[in-house]
Amino acid sequence: MVDQALDGLYKDFEVMYSQVGRPSIPPERLLRALLIQGFYSVRSERQLMEQLDYNLLFRWFVGLGVDDPVWHPTTFTQNRERLLGQDISRKFFDQVLGQAREAGLLSSEHFTVDGTFIEAWAGQKSFRRKDGSDDPPGPGRNANADFRGEKRSNDTHASTTDPDARLRRKGGEGAKLVHHGQVLSENRHGLVVAAEVSRAEGNAEPEAAARLVARRGTTRAGTVGADKAYDQGYFVRVMRESGLTPHVAQDIRTYRGSMIDGRTTRHRGYRLSQRRRKRIEEFFGWMKTVGVLRKARHKGTRLVNWTFELAAAAYNLVRMRRLLWSPASSGV
Repeated sequence: MVDQALDGLYKDFEVMYSQVGRPSIPPERLLRALLIQGFYSVRSERQLMEQLDYNLLFRWFVGLGVDDPVWHPTTFTQNRERLLGQDISRKFFDQVLGQAREAGLLSSEHFTVDGTFIEAWAGQKSFRRKDGSDDPPGPGRNANADFRGEKRSNDTHASTTDPDARLRRKGGEGAKLVHHGQVLSENRHGLVVAAEVSRAEGNAEPEAAARLVARRGTTRAGTVGADKAYDQGYFVRVMRESGLTPHVAQDIRTYRGSMIDGRTTRHRGYRLSQRRRKRIEEFFGWMKTVGVLRKARHKGTRLVNWTFELAAAAYNLVRMRRLLWSPASSGV
């Protein structure tokens, strides 16, 4: 499946090859190595290079011979920037999704949208006043800092390490610097249809959901399930304008009440969507554990979005392998 997806990116890779200078790492091998990192939970690119040095399975998948030298981690990181410039993660994701669509694995009518926080590669001490009026924590690289009693918000403070990260709180946990990942999945097999990372601020969830729904690959009428955070007028209106019935969990805690009523909730399809929408958590769980994206390994929304889309493509590949496998096809 990876071979087929890479064949579809042949023209994009041709643009990335330079006609001058020393030969660089082929983009196909860069992408294969990054997929290995997601498939086998390799926590860093330095460790990835170490394992490529002795793991024959990894060498075979990437395309390295037994005696071929392995790249230096710094060289690998510098060459990875070329993939970022051509938006290869989005194109590779679309190629994998196209295979799922050809195999009849995708629903064209019923979807689910949800979001999650990805912890930023930045510490709390980097969240400083934008006007520079606060004092540094103290001497040394990692001096003690006490934020007790100090009012800090995204309006007045920003991270000096990752300016795109935002301080947000979820549930009963403490506030953390995070990025906001959004996913649209289909309800037949739980495959990811669209994914993106944005800044965790304002009305990010319903606005990102509207962009993801536009990428679902069909204009057929259908449904989209979501949790209480999406029970907002903007989201409900945009979904209906897109031809989708919003099957949103009702938020009756607010003074205004829910934006949907019994005309939607009385149908059996609404209850089914509410059960199915929880399958999107399977991707979030896989992405944060196996795909090692509980905490971002890079800085900036653009690069975190790139790795998030590649993780979504890797998850779809793993799911498709299981869905397309059958005892008859394997000779068992």
